[in-house]
Amino acid sequence: MISTTILMALRELRRNKMRSLLTMLGVVIGVAAVVALTTVGDGATAKVRQNISSLGDNLLMISPEVDRRMVNTGGPGKPLDPDDIDALRREISGLLRIAPTASRGMLVVSGGKSWRTTVTGSTADYLAARNFDVATGRGVEATLGGAGANCVLGATPARELFGGGAPIGQSIRVGRMACEVVAVLASKGAGGMGMDNDDLVLMPLRTFQQRISGNDHVTMIFATVREGRSTAAVKNQVEGLLRERRRLQPGQPNDFGVRDMQEIIDAVSTTTGMLTALLAAVAAVSLVVGGIGIMNIMLVSVTERTREIGTRMAIGALGSDVLRQFLIEAVTLSAVGGLIGVSIGLGSAYAFTRAFDFPFLLSGKMVALAFAFSAGVGVLFGFLPARKAARLQPIEALRHE
Repeated sequence: MISTTILMALRELRRNKMRSLLTMLGVVIGVAAVVALTTVGDGATAKVRQNISSLGDNLLMISPEVDRRMVNTGGPGKPLDPDDIDALRREISGLLRIAPTASRGMLVVSGGKSWRTTVTGSTADYLAARNFDVATGRGVEATLGGAGANCVLGATPARELFGGGAPIGQSIRVGRMACEVVAVLASKGAGGMGMDNDDLVLMPLRTFQQRISGNDHVTMIFATVREGRSTAAVKNQVEGLLRERRRLQPGQPNDFGVRDMQEIIDAVSTTTGMLTALLAAVAAVSLVVGGIGIMNIMLVSVTERTREIGTRMAIGALGSDVLRQFLIEAVTLSAVGGLIGVSIGLGSAYAFTRAFDFPFLLSGKMVALAFAFSAGVGVLFGFLPARKAARLQPIEALRHE
């Protein structure tokens, strides 16, 4: 009996193909939007995590800054100095590499070409702390550990100043000083917030301080945490040491910042995840609209088929049989629409992720949830028309014109 009911339901849907397709359209759009948005959102989150992680693993970024809650603040906070760096190396055993840096935006010139970039002075630990590799060149660690007029180019200034030429051994002008290019860094591409990780010129910290900044101040310290050590615990130790050195009283806010890269990654991932969920929830509204469309069409179908229902019930069909048939029709419409929507959503997400270089992360759980929700919409919004059909009185139904 159930198989006969299913066959009758499918026959009714095939008899009105165009109406069935239009009825499914709302469910198709809703499921496609949910699947596409969640898949693209997951890919975007993974891309952001990857970009931020390219700055360095287990990385702490220590910088002088002023907390807005502090009173009578005027200008930058107290700078970091060589004594702070020595204290970190001596007192914090959890730090593996410490790379003090000083930076300034400057114009670099080679021949008839110029490029405004970030000139950074640092030590030999900088490349390892920031996960930079050397594409071409020699003696980078020895160069950064000295105080000579040598520099290392990022991929962007190397391209802008030398095009397809070989920059190694060439001289460039940085401000008023000339320096010899000893190496070019491998490209890392865009980082977090669209920042170009390759747009920098690197030179020894002492050279930068003596010939560019004119002081021994450090604007940022990149420090990596030893493997197996808690980044959060080491961060707390660094904060405690710097507070002690700066003579900050309990309750007084920090005049420096220690940022944990993992915290930044988690915060950004949480934000993008919330945005993805919000967009998916908005897209899911169209599923509800599609369900209302199914209910309306099924109500119209009940009205059109009143005499047919009356005839079936007059020859022995039960109300439960009629209820089952209309429910099957509604669930079939929503389930088929869900399958089509999943296919369209995954196809659209794949095309989008390939176009914008996002990872394509297929979430089987989300696909199954979207499909189950679409089928549930059929049950929910198909029940009212089905119950109306099942409650028809045979005699009244047969009299229907």
